[in-house]
Amino acid sequence: MNQSQFPSSAFIDPRGENKAEIDQLAQQVFRILLNHLQAASISSPLPQTTPLPFPIEIPNQPISEREILNQLQTILASSMNAANPSFIGHMDSMPTTFSILGEMVTSAINNNMLSLEMSPLLSRLESLLLREFATLFGFSNDAGGVMLSGGSLANLQALAVARNVKFDAFNHGITGQTSSPVLFASEVAHTSIQKAAMLLGLGASAVIPIKTNSDSRMDVSELRVAIESAKQNGKTPFCVVATAGTTTTGNIDPLVEISEVARQYGLWFHVDAAYGGALVLSESQRQRLVGIEHADSITFNPQKWLYVAKTCAMVLFRDMETLVNAFRIHAPYMRDSGEFINLGEISVQGTRHAEILKLWLSLQHIGRSGYAQLIENSYLLSDFFMEEVKRRPFLEMAGKSDTNIICFRGVPAWLQQSEWDDWNSRLQSHLLHKRKIFLSLPTYLGARWLRAVILNPYTNEETLSGLFNEIDAFAKA
Repeated sequence: MNQSQFPSSAFIDPRGENKAEIDQLAQQVFRILLNHLQAASISSPLPQTTPLPFPIEIPNQPISEREILNQLQTILASSMNAANPSFIGHMDSMPTTFSILGEMVTSAINNNMLSLEMSPLLSRLESLLLREFATLFGFSNDAGGVMLSGGSLANLQALAVARNVKFDAFNHGITGQTSSPVLFASEVAHTSIQKAAMLLGLGASAVIPIKTNSDSRMDVSELRVAIESAKQNGKTPFCVVATAGTTTTGNIDPLVEISEVARQYGLWFHVDAAYGGALVLSESQRQRLVGIEHADSITFNPQKWLYVAKTCAMVLFRDMETLVNAFRIHAPYMRDSGEFINLGEISVQGTRHAEILKLWLSLQHIGRSGYAQLIENSYLLSDFFMEEVKRRPFLEMAGKSDTNIICFRGVPAWLQQSEWDDWNSRLQSHLLHKRKIFLSLPTYLGARWLRAVILNPYTNEETLSGLFNEIDAFAKA
């Protein structure tokens, strides 16, 4: 094939004829990346947004590798810097070393997780490792699942299976329903639940919000009232979604009680444990997930508290056969794999990235004991953080968190309540620009709050003490 119009290093020659060029280019890129990551603590956790410093047009002729490397350095310097220990505002952290390296390997071999033929080892690895996770959550050997690109797709697939099972909608959909299907989730559940309902033809309003208590956990008595009300109004309840690790406050719904309600009314029980699911790897904290073993399906994102590079998410089902029967569409262009079901046939996604390799490598490298230590240290630092909040009368928390997420805000008595939102917004900016500490600023209960996620392995008490010293200085000013 004629290759005169692009550089000889555009591909890695499988015959090894451009080995020297590729080695040099790879080493340059890797050195730029390592230099950036190994100095992340001195760069801002959230660079200022600026116009792109280079043209975005597709060039007619290839530009030089030196210019590309310069652009790469600019991109790194202008990107969110989650590796900084003072980046404590979102459920994002630095990825494990092996998930970075694993992602490189995955891209290089470019297997397609659509079928066993196109990813012979990695497809089997995904099936077996997800069954291992299902066992950790308390499911039997009949369980399993698939990996997807994010928790939103995982929730979508879980609710699609629930809909198909409850309404026999696999072939004919729900257009023949004489009453409107509805499901229930807490008022602070992730917005992906509403998106899923919209995409499934139910409409976003089919998600009936359930009030929460002062700690942002679903009120089970309100759930019962909402189910009865829906039935009396001619609607057909089919699913209840519990959250294990709410996005803003990090709380876990009462899973045991919700599972009992689901069983009483014959509802599919889905647990969105995208964040909190990591607790299954900590013997001292996993009891917070008691009741999750009763779920029909579970969403879990290792890209959060297991530090795996994005994207890395999974949806697990209590009964793998239920998933297959309610969702599988055969791909006639793929070779039949015998007893092994091609994963692309039972997933929302057809062509699928091999997310499983970086997850498996990270688990091998860190192990259960390592992940347990990370989780337990997060709780120790979270306790320290909450005590510091309590010591200051001009700060308040949005209830007690069940994870390592602390939602708090300033309520300065010397200002009118109508000015508190602005005060918290200015505090967030002050912390970022004065101390290079990033807290997010979500809207919660109709007001602006500050949110800390104690996730980075290199965040310590010194980091947090510096944060509160700066808060004190701001309050005095």
